[in-house]
Amino acid sequence: QVQLVESGGGLVQAGDSLRLSCAASGRTFSWYAMGWFRQAPGKEREFVAAISWSGGRTYYADSVKGRFTISRDNAKNTVYLQMASLKPEDTGAYYCAAKIIYDSDYVPSSGYNYWGQGTQVTVSS
Repeated sequence: QVQLVESGGGLVQAGDSLRLSCAASGRTFSWYAMGWFRQAPGKEREFVAAISWSGGRTYYADSVKGRFTISRDNAKNTVYLQMASLKPEDTGAYYCAAKIIYDSDYVPSSGYNYWGQGTQVTVSS
C-alpha cells in the first residue's frame, strides 16, 4: 500500500506559476498511473491531469490544458504538476492520486486507488 504526500501549495497571485509535488513513500511494487485532482469548497472534486507509468502519455482537463504540465520521475517515486498562468478559478485543494494498472501506457481519469491528503492552492486576483 503506497502513501502519497503532496507539497508545494501556497498563496499566489493570478498569472503566477507554482509547482506541486507528490512523493510516494517506499518502493512501489506495481505499475501506477498518477493523477491530480482538485476540489473547491462546496464543489465536487474534479480531474485535473494524469500521466501514464511510462510518462509517455498524459491527459488534461480542458480547463487547464496548455497551462498545466504533469510529469513524473519514477526513480524518485514522485509526480509533479507545474502550473502556469494561474487563475482565481484554479483555487482549491489539490490531491495526488495513484492507480494500480497493468498497462504502462494507460492514463485513467477515474478509479484511483490511493490518495494524498491534499495541498491548498489559493490564487488571488
